[in-house]
Amino acid sequence: MEWTAYLQPLLVGARVTVELTVYSTILGAVFSFLFGVGRLSHNIVFRWLSIAMIEVFRGTSLLVQLFWLFFALPVLGQSLGIDLRLPAVAAGTLALSLNIGAYGAEVVRGAIQAVPNNQYEAAKALDFTPRQTLWRIALPQAVPEMLPSFSNLAVQNLKDTALVSLIGLGDMAFQAERIRNLTQDSVSIYTLLLLMYFGMALVLAGLMRVLEIRVGRWRQKRI
Repeated sequence: MEWTAYLQPLLVGARVTVELTVYSTILGAVFSFLFGVGRLSHNIVFRWLSIAMIEVFRGTSLLVQLFWLFFALPVLGQSLGIDLRLPAVAAGTLALSLNIGAYGAEVVRGAIQAVPNNQYEAAKALDFTPRQTLWRIALPQAVPEMLPSFSNLAVQNLKDTALVSLIGLGDMAFQAERIRNLTQDSVSIYTLLLLMYFGMALVLAGLMRVLEIRVGRWRQKRI
């Protein structure tokens, strides 16, 4: 079997990988802001819930998180009389999102806390509510500072999608392993897989760079 014939199934897997990356990165960004802002909240329940989620998902293996959501959660639900079974794509997306969200939350928290104190004092002098201060003062200045770190997290998330092959999702890693088992051509298959991940990471990093530039221009217009 010619190595070029491996491309078709790998491209089918690439579509799954791209979809997982897009869905989990967007959802992960939502979790990042929820947990990051929650950690700074004056509401003690919201704050400690956010801290718990951050520490649990930063302090445990992504692989274990994935297995827990896909294998353990349904068993727990069954013992409670609740159907908590998740489709493989939902379990994979949720595990990736929560993991990247936990790391992104610290980026959000740090960027918000880096906003100069005089900005918050000015907002207080203008009688802004905490919500107005967050949306009108803190986030417009903090978001541009977050993007380089979020770019790194997005690329890391792309690479982490390979783990979903272990719960049966037909991503690139799954397709590569299936072909290797059939052909025993490890060198060609894994070289192609390496190059495809590398190319996708370059594209994703480029898109994030464009986003950084656009947000930077938007910030300059607001100043």
